Amino acid sequence: MRFTRSHTADGPVLCRLDQDGSAPRILWDEKNQRPYARLQELIGLSRDELARLATRPVSAPGKPLAPVVPDRNVFCVGRNYADHAAEFARSGFDATHSSGNGDIPDKPVIFTKPARSIIGPGDEIDPHLELTSALDYEGEIGIVISKPGYRITRKEAMDYVWGYTLINDVTARDLQRDHKQWFLGKSLDTFCPMGPWVVTADEVDPSGISLQTYVNDELRQDSDTSRLIFDIPAIIETLSAGMTLQPGDVIATGTPQGVGIGFTPPRYLKPGDEVVVRASGLGALRNTVGLSSPASVHDANVAGAAQ
Repeated sequence: MRFTRSHTADGPVLCRLDQDGSAPRILWDEKNQRPYARLQELIGLSRDELARLATRPVSAPGKPLAPVVPDRNVFCVGRNYADHAAEFARSGFDATHSSGNGDIPDKPVIFTKPARSIIGPGDEIDPHLELTSALDYEGEIGIVISKPGYRITRKEAMDYVWGYTLINDVTARDLQRDHKQWFLGKSLDTFCPMGPWVVTADEVDPSGISLQTYVNDELRQDSDTSRLIFDIPAIIETLSAGMTLQPGDVIATGTPQGVGIGFTPPRYLKPGDEVVVRASGLGALRNTVGLSSPASVHDANVAGAAQ
């Protein structure tokens, strides 16, 4: 099943989509006589219960929103494809380790992005021209957690995955380098495009999801999840070892080779560029880099996603 969100005259609404992502129908909460507004309201329901939910036709298309906004930061994994780990080490932008045999991490590299950095499909990425001259993209597969979990083992980890979505881990490379850690360079407002929908886990084979990123129709990244250094069970096991995962938590699993800093010279994003992240079964996440950083556009993007 595929679920998306949009902002209508009545506020945010959740919709269920056809198999190809078309024909949205608003999911209706009959008990409270209102539309469902957050994906967290559905997590925990069985597939049969989801299929029986009442729906209503969409009278007018609303503004697309990120399909899920977690209640806390988005968890992210860095350097999780060997080819990307190597290109990152060669770039000179990773201030956390030296290049050489240490390119491949021994353990998952974990950082976070604030939930407030999330924007939806079609929203503009604020280039933050006053802060960075090295704006980069990272197409990634995101997973949505289904239930509370602590010290989850590899064997049971996939039971905690509710669904999958697409994420663009937008990064200010110069901030990432200069601050000697990744949080600030990854966390500026609008730096986490997500969507266009969430697909339930029963419809996805996580071991071989193909992933591509295009910039202005040029293919830049082309890989699949079979190439992850640390697979989804390993990521979930690591995160939950001392921290309870919660329903609706979102985990970005890492990006493959082909980011802007991997080219010589680097090919950074500039105002007007369109970035499209695609994956088999997960649709296409499209966002354009804004022409400037006006507060009005910035505030509208961030407020829309946070609903």
